[in-house]
Amino acid sequence: MILFPAIDLKDGLCVRLEQGDRARATIFHRDPAAQALAFEVQGFEYLHVVDLDGAFAGRPMNAGAVDRILEAVGIPVQLGGGIRDLATIEAWLGKGMTRVIVGTAAVRDPGLVREAARRFPGRVAVGLDARDGKIAVDGWAETSQLSALDVARRFEDAGVAAIIFTEIARDGLLQGLNLDSTIALAEAVKIPVVASGGLASLDDVRALTEPRAKKLAGAIVGRALYDGRLDPAAALALIRAARAAA
Repeated sequence: MILFPAIDLKDGLCVRLEQGDRARATIFHRDPAAQALAFEVQGFEYLHVVDLDGAFAGRPMNAGAVDRILEAVGIPVQLGGGIRDLATIEAWLGKGMTRVIVGTAAVRDPGLVREAARRFPGRVAVGLDARDGKIAVDGWAETSQLSALDVARRFEDAGVAAIIFTEIARDGLLQGLNLDSTIALAEAVKIPVVASGGLASLDDVRALTEPRAKKLAGAIVGRALYDGRLDPAAALALIRAARAAA
């Protein structure tokens, strides 16, 4: 179980959106690299970064900020947003990114994910963002007719490192994780699943350590850390205790 602190990038700044709406953005740090380093100092072991502008544009838009994050920290970093071709995947991995997250292209070009996973074993994840049970693409601006399970099953034997499953309706709203749907997905596929969207409190972290959530590979936390609702030391202590007991 890994707890991933999230850094969402918009116009070079560290922000959080509500339900993926660019008009509902709150700036939490003007120096994303400094924020990344703060998370490392707090004891987090893996960083989750999203290029929000890239997700809407379909190409990297905050490369400078991401580069500075990579320079600032020694912990692994995963990146999503605007990664839609093999050249972009290769470029980010070549810069030292631990793994990339492919979202929109996983729906529209599954062959890309398979080829990337074949070329870069263990370094390609799939981002599945669900609204009312259906996968949203293009920075959540468009909803497809596919379910998360439909897309996940495409990659069962492709060597994908993980699935990052986000409940859009909860993202940035501190309403708690939707563990029922996330655990159901994790139990239906062999690929490790990471929960995202709504983690709000220590109770949510505690729920991640319960036996029913044992198939989950981790969870992403954003606004609760920035708002001070979740104490990093207490959260990480719960995760470490659960690992020791496993």
